[in-house]
Amino acid sequence: MTQIDFYSDTDDRLHTACRLAAKAVQQGCKVMIYTPDSDTVERLDTLLWTFSPTGFVPHCAVGDKMSDVTPVVLGHQSDNLPHDDVLLNLHTEHPPFFSQFKRLIEITGTMPDEMQAARVRYRFYQERGYEIRHHKIGAV
Repeated sequence: MTQIDFYSDTDDRLHTACRLAAKAVQQGCKVMIYTPDSDTVERLDTLLWTFSPTGFVPHCAVGDKMSDVTPVVLGHQSDNLPHDDVLLNLHTEHPPFFSQFKRLIEITGTMPDEMQAARVRYRFYQERGYEIRHHKIGAV
């Protein structure tokens, strides 16, 4: 069964996603970051190059010829999933394919609409019997 972790109370969801993706890669995991749209993919692409002054997180887009061997893959569609290790969800809804992954990471911001959408996703997983771990990380 998929392990689900909610990280809440962050002022910058994209920066938090970069930090968590980098940490997962350091632990030997592959990460798929699922976004709501191509604009978010582009913003994440830029941020993954610049968020750390001393590090780089190798990444590419879903469908790229290197996606099978790249530690972090970015996408807003569920086609051509390159692995089943870690799924990091930045979409407002639960990913329809989340159960294919060993681990799901949900990141919740501090805006009321983000928190409400996260509550809906939390209940969705909970009603299906998933054990959920919660980590309050605060502003990053």
